[in-house]
Amino acid sequence: MAPPYEHQAKKRRMDGDDGPIDTFKPATRFRPTVPREWTVSVAIPTSIITDCVTREQRTTYAGRVARALAVFAVDEIIVYDDSPMHQRPHNVDEDAFTGDTDPAHFLEHLLTYLETPPFMRKTLFPLHPNLRSQGLLPSLDMPHHPHKDEWLPYREGMTLEGQAKGGKGTLVDIGMPNTVTISESIPPRTRVTLKMPDDGTSAPEPVHPAAPRTEAGYFWGFSVRKAITLSNVFTQSPYEEGYDISIGTSERGIPLSKAFPDHKETNFTHLLIVFGGPRGLEYAAMNDPELAELGIAGARTRELFDNWVNILPNQGSRTIRTDEAMMIGLTGLRRLWDAS
Repeated sequence: MAPPYEHQAKKRRMDGDDGPIDTFKPATRFRPTVPREWTVSVAIPTSIITDCVTREQRTTYAGRVARALAVFAVDEIIVYDDSPMHQRPHNVDEDAFTGDTDPAHFLEHLLTYLETPPFMRKTLFPLHPNLRSQGLLPSLDMPHHPHKDEWLPYREGMTLEGQAKGGKGTLVDIGMPNTVTISESIPPRTRVTLKMPDDGTSAPEPVHPAAPRTEAGYFWGFSVRKAITLSNVFTQSPYEEGYDISIGTSERGIPLSKAFPDHKETNFTHLLIVFGGPRGLEYAAMNDPELAELGIAGARTRELFDNWVNILPNQGSRTIRTDEAMMIGLTGLRRLWDAS
């Protein structure tokens, strides 16, 4: 009997573009673009949740941020601490964090939780105070969170305990009724990215987590990292040559239309967009000891970035919240990577 993913592959491929399209139903399949090496990264400050009074408010805010990342297919999110150094927690056991203690840990924890496919969350995320209001979090419904009747050439899985058939290899839960077996030996409770065989006769193959993007052009979720200061957003980049284009957002910047006119092509490998908190990026620079030594603060904060932009000139409200700024800014900047 053929493995279940083979039946699903045939089923999904048979209902192609020949039939009529029901415009009253959302699209149920993700269509890849072209294989790509380029990435989009977004950095947000911890101060976005310091004004939230309750855990429920903080949880809801984190959910809105995650939705923006998913909708705009952002590859990396950096949570940087923009608070004064004397206000940051020291020598605190991370297992005891409640979210009130360290907003950076709270945001990193919830964003990582949301990025993880739902079927493996219960195992990979034990009970924790940060997750007490997880029922308020939205569904991200990203390509690597597939429905059980959806076939994709890649799949996220979690290795299991137990003996594989034949005594060799590793059992993997891929969120379907039946598990699959890979030939590699991998410890249990490990998240893996698998390339699924087209014919269903060979075993799935573990690949690099970026392979769905670099080999097939799929958006495959976002990585999450913490930066202790604004400068660490740049210096601790996971990319060997760092970010080749950086954009800082500020109401004192120039309009997007002037920074990136339609007739000007923008080429990049790793794009970084940095948003400030309620008091702006200047506040984050002021609380960064390394930048203070360089004399970078106030108006000089713009020197950190290749582009210093105002995403919404002549705004009708005195302030734009960071989650709102993300939606507005990413909408205006989306054409930079759509053109890529």
